[in-house]
Amino acid sequence: MSIIFDTPEQIRLARYITLLRGLKLEIDTGLSMSRGRTCYSIIKSEFNLKGNKKKVYQQLLEMMRDVGVPIKWEK
Repeated sequence: MSIIFDTPEQIRLARYITLLRGLKLEIDTGLSMSRGRTCYSIIKSEFNLKGNKKKVYQQLLEMMRDVGVPIKWEK
């Protein structure tokens, strides 16, 4: 099964989900998704969030839930 993101909103949403998962990776393992900026720093600057990694993760998770994004890995 393949998924096609062809609208700007879908592409933006896929990026935000990727950033959220990357931040979860950073919290759980200490690993980063790339050699460049961390997901944590990207999320903090783009969403103007404050706090440590866990707090920023929870804030972004709530923001995504508020707009109706199904987050299946978090209960």
